[in-house]
Amino acid sequence: MRDRWEERTQAPLLALAVAFGVAYAVPIVAPGAAPWVHRLCTHVEWAVWAAFALDYLVRLALAPARWAFVRSHPLDLLAVLLPMVQPLRLLRVVSTLLLVGRRARMAPQITLTTYVAGAVVGLMMFGSLAVLHVERDAPNGNIKTLGDAVWWSFTTMTTVGYGDHAPTTGLGRVLAVGLMLSGIALLGVVTANIAAWFISRFDRDDAVERRQTELLEALTLEVRELRAEVARLSVPAGAPGPEPQDVPAPTAPRA
Repeated sequence: MRDRWEERTQAPLLALAVAFGVAYAVPIVAPGAAPWVHRLCTHVEWAVWAAFALDYLVRLALAPARWAFVRSHPLDLLAVLLPMVQPLRLLRVVSTLLLVGRRARMAPQITLTTYVAGAVVGLMMFGSLAVLHVERDAPNGNIKTLGDAVWWSFTTMTTVGYGDHAPTTGLGRVLAVGLMLSGIALLGVVTANIAAWFISRFDRDDAVERRQTELLEALTLEVRELRAEVARLSVPAGAPGPEPQDVPAPTAPRA
């Protein structure tokens, strides 16, 4: 029952996550928009979080062992409770990313490469928007535009860190730490995925080579048997076979 619920709600929740990304980006990219636009985006953010929270509660109700479900899904519970602790937009971003990531990993049709690519794009986008929102009004901040924020996110996730743009506020530095750790983790996943692909390719090539060797040995044996059969059939009927060799008589041992 729970598996059926997760399968049916997977696509709608991912669509809601995209809507959350748009609602989070609009007030930051266009801070001068009409007040009703900001209010609408805030309502959309909370509605998306509520949808994921409802999904967690339904999966909890459908679980055969509820306490075991809670212990096995600690990130889901943390993502649901984070925005309730303190209603910050950044906490809603973190909780939504966690919930989307958990549901995406449940999807059998989403490959690891697609998931990693989506995680990179999502983290870079949300990291850029979050640091721009935090650092744009900072007195000594040097991240004032979306281009600066995207460049900073890219250099931070790849652990290059040119230093031309850097956060100056405490929350901005917390974002930088999270982005650096996420970038290192994603690079590790990509490296492991590439290594696993090469290993599987080599194993597949070895299996094909072993199969070809076995077929060649079987073919060689069959050719030998056919040659022996042809040699036997080519002898005329009644023709004397090969003369037996004389076996020397055994000699008595010397005294």
